[in-house]
Parts: sequence; structure tokens; C-alpha cells
Amino acid sequence: MKAAIFEKPGLENLKVIDDVPEPKLSDNDVLIKVKVCGINPIDYFVVSGALPKLSPLPHISGAETSGIVQDVGSHVSSNKVKKGDTVVVHNKVFDGTCDMCLSGLDMLCRNGGLIGVITNGGFAEYISVPERNVFKIPEDLDWDIAASLPVTSLTPYHALQEASLKINEYLLIFGASGNTGMIAVQLGKKIGAEVITVSNDNWIKTDFGASYIINDYDKVVEQVKEITQGKMADVVLNSLGVETWDRSFESVGVNGRWVAFGGLTGADVNLNVQSLYTKQIKLIGSTGGTRKELQELIDMSKELKVKVWKKFKLEGIKEALQTLFAKERDGRIILHVS
Repeated sequence: MKAAIFEKPGLENLKVIDDVPEPKLSDNDVLIKVKVCGINPIDYFVVSGALPKLSPLPHISGAETSGIVQDVGSHVSSNKVKKGDTVVVHNKVFDGTCDMCLSGLDMLCRNGGLIGVITNGGFAEYISVPERNVFKIPEDLDWDIAASLPVTSLTPYHALQEASLKINEYLLIFGASGNTGMIAVQLGKKIGAEVITVSNDNWIKTDFGASYIINDYDKVVEQVKEITQGKMADVVLNSLGVETWDRSFESVGVNGRWVAFGGLTGADVNLNVQSLYTKQIKLIGSTGGTRKELQELIDMSKELKVKVWKKFKLEGIKEALQTLFAKERDGRIILHVS
């Protein structure tokens, strides 16, 4: 099969090869013909070597995968999935037996990891994954949305669940026009929140329904105060890291929640503990999402949309990864595998 594969980390070592062996299909596995993958920062970090303990080597990355079932193992229930089904892959490797898994928090499995990191991922014509990682989606669902469900949508969905965002609350989103940001805007509006976005892209308001847009980063705190009439934000979603930490923390109101699931600009920040406890702010870390939440997203998937900036074929995987952090980027980057 054709696959994007590397023997040792480094973008220069990534090659698209036609004769990579197809993955083996065990009794409990599902073989998927990959159609479309989302390009995520995690993919760049895997290929560049920023993440340790890759397995196996040579390695195929790709954390966000959608496709069509090609074959199923002998122990796979036909009631769950069958050949020809359109599916997405829940990208968490989990044992199902640890205390986290038994609590329904499989993404926190003590013995787990990510598909595309500790297993081969979706940047190939075929991928084989356990049945429990396979979720059917509507046959007529747009492939751009399908490829955006397992990571780009599930991550902010879980984060907003952790924050217990409620109707009429003020939600402030940093990086609102990024992958997860554009989904967070839609989810916040669906909950009934007043969504304030920090972005230079007006389409996040005109096309995605943000209530307010702040395009001057230096005036974020001042404008949030004006919009909320001094109340400040009930929930702040910040996946960007240290560069936006100060203003995002200052924007949290009394009894508010500050939530993060990423740190693209760095992870080490200075915390004003007095502000934390006098305003009774809750700092929430969030990662991935549960299988239950993925199914909930699939059920509402036709109500979601994504803005796609560029599409690449598998042969263009290097350029796709290189453009991920381009300043002129204006939407998602999608990889059409087959």
C-alpha cells in the first residue's frame, strides 16, 4: 500500500512509498480504507521528533482519520460495523481495564496513548484499529467534517463539558479561527452562550456565528470588560499557551473557569495566586475526549462546519505539515489519501 513513512524523526526523512505492507487484521480489528485525514499539530510533532517513544519504527503518523471499512476480524460484531460502512477512528489507545477506563475516561488510560504516536496512524491507504475505536458516521456526511471529528471537534467539545458551560454565559475563545477554535465557537453557540472571539479573521463572526470579535490583542481585557459590563468571561478557552496567558487569565470573571488543552506558544507561565483564590477561578486542564462524547458529536455532525484553507494529496504530506504553522493560514488543512 501507499503510505507516508519515516525510519527516523525529521521532516526531511518523511517519504511516500508505494510498497509498504498492509496492516495485519486481527480477530478484533477493523481494516479501514483511509479517505481523508485532518492535519494537526500532533502530526507535525510526531514527524519532527518532538514526541518521544514513537512506535513502531519505521512509523506512519496521522491522528485524525476517516474512511470506509474494507474488512473486519472474525470477532467483530456485524451489529457494530461491517464492510462498506463509513467511519471515523477514535484515536485513543486504551486497555479498558484501568481505573480511568472503568470510569469512562478512556482518553486518560494509564497504559494508553494515541493512534499515530504509539501505533501507526492514518497517513496511509489502510489502517487497522480495534473495533472499539471505530465509529460509524452518516454516509452522506461531508468528508471535511468527518476528518475533523476525532480531534478537531472532540477536543473542544470535551473541554466545554469539563468547564460546564451554560446558556447565557460568556465564553471567550483565544485562537478562535484555528482548528479547534472554529468548532468551539459553534459548540458554544449551540449551548446558548455569548461567544467572544479573539481573532483577526472576521469570518469567525460572519460565517460561524461568534457574538463578538476582538481583533486587537492588546485590548482584549478592556473589550471583554466592556462587552460583559464588567462581569468578565465565565469561561475562557485558551489552547495557545504562554503568549496569551496573562490576558486570558485577566479576562476570567468571578467564579469563572479557565480551560486549556494545548500550549503551542509555550507551557510555563506565572500565576497570580491571590487573583486565583479571591475570584475563585477554576483552572481546568483538558485532553481529548471520551468515546461517549465522540458519539454525541457524530449525532450532531451535520450541524457543524469547517473552513478549509488547503487540501493535499498524500504525496503532498510534507508541504501539508510545513504549512500548518504558516502565518497566512486561513482555515483547516486536509489530506485526501484515497
